[in-house]
Amino acid sequence: MFIVESYTLAIVFCFITMLCWGSWANTQKLVQGEWRFELFYWDYVLGILLFSLIAAFTLGSYGENGRSFLTDLAQADAGNLRSAFIGGIIFNLANILLTASIASAGMAVAFPIGIGIALVLGVVINYILVDKGDPALLFIGVAFIVIAIVLNALAYSKASQTTSRASLKWIVISIIAGVLMSLFYPFIAVGMDLDNFAAPAPGKMTPYTAVVIFSVGIVISNLLFNTIMMKKPLEGTPLTYADYFRGRPGVHLVGLLGGTIWALGNLFNLIAAGKAGPAISYGLGQGATLVAALWGVVVWKEFAHASHRVMWLITGMFILFVLGLGLIIFSGAS
Repeated sequence: MFIVESYTLAIVFCFITMLCWGSWANTQKLVQGEWRFELFYWDYVLGILLFSLIAAFTLGSYGENGRSFLTDLAQADAGNLRSAFIGGIIFNLANILLTASIASAGMAVAFPIGIGIALVLGVVINYILVDKGDPALLFIGVAFIVIAIVLNALAYSKASQTTSRASLKWIVISIIAGVLMSLFYPFIAVGMDLDNFAAPAPGKMTPYTAVVIFSVGIVISNLLFNTIMMKKPLEGTPLTYADYFRGRPGVHLVGLLGGTIWALGNLFNLIAAGKAGPAISYGLGQGATLVAALWGVVVWKEFAHASHRVMWLITGMFILFVLGLGLIIFSGAS
C-alpha cells in the first residue's frame, strides 16, 4: 500500500487535491449547453466509484506497507464502515446542491461561497477531531478566508444580472451546500487510524478502503437525491431517466472524467491526512475555492462585464484566500 511518509509530500498531495477539487466542475461547464447538471451528475458519481475501486486494487493493495484492500475490508469494524458510508451520503447531498449552484450562478460564485464555508467549518470540526497544527496560525488563516467569502458574495450580488431574489436563492443554496460539505470528512476520518496507516489498529480502515465505502454511499444515495432533483428541479423542467440514456457517449465520458478528477483529489487528501492532520489536509484541499474562482473569472469570463468596483472585490477575495491558505500551511509546519 502506498503511504505518504513526510509532511512536505503531504502538502504536495494537498495541493493536488486543491487542483482536482477546484477543476472538476470545468467538465460540467463543457457540456452545460446540451446536458443538464442532473444528467451530468449520474456519470460524475459513477466516475468517483470507478476510480476509487481502481485505486483500492492497485495503490491500496500492492507494496510492503499496510493491509491490502480486501484484507482491510474484511477486518473493518461495522461501525467504521457505516461511518464512511454516511459520509458519502452527506457529501452527495452537499455536492448535488453545489453542482446546481455552479450550473446557475457560475464557478466564481458557487465555489467561493459553498466550499469556502465548508473550508471554515470543516477546519474547525477536523481540528477538534485531531488537533495537529498551530491553532493561532490555523484560525487566523481561516479568518482571512471568511472575509474572502464575504467579498465574493458582495461581488456576485453587485454583478448579477438577475433579480435580487434569484441572486439570493443561489447564494442561500451555496451556503447550505457549504454547511453540509463541512460535515462529511470527519465521518471518513473517524473510521481510519490516522496515526498509523502502515499498521492500522484492528477494525480501523486504510484510506483506500474508506474511500471505496464512502463512494458506495455516494452512488446509493444518488438514486434518491438525484431522482428527486430530476422530478422537482431547482430550475428548469422535470427530467426522466430516458433523457439520460439519450445522451451521446461524449457527454457521458465527460461526466465520468469529472468524477475521476474529484476522486483523485479525495484519495490524495485522505492519504495526506496521516502526516498533515485532517484539519490542515482538509483545509488546504478546500483551497479548491481559489482554483475554481480563477477558472470562473479567467477562463469562463463569469465577471466579464462587471464594474471596476466588483473586480476590486474579486481581487481582494483572491488575495485573502492566498494569505489564508499560506497561514494554514505554516500552521502545520510550526
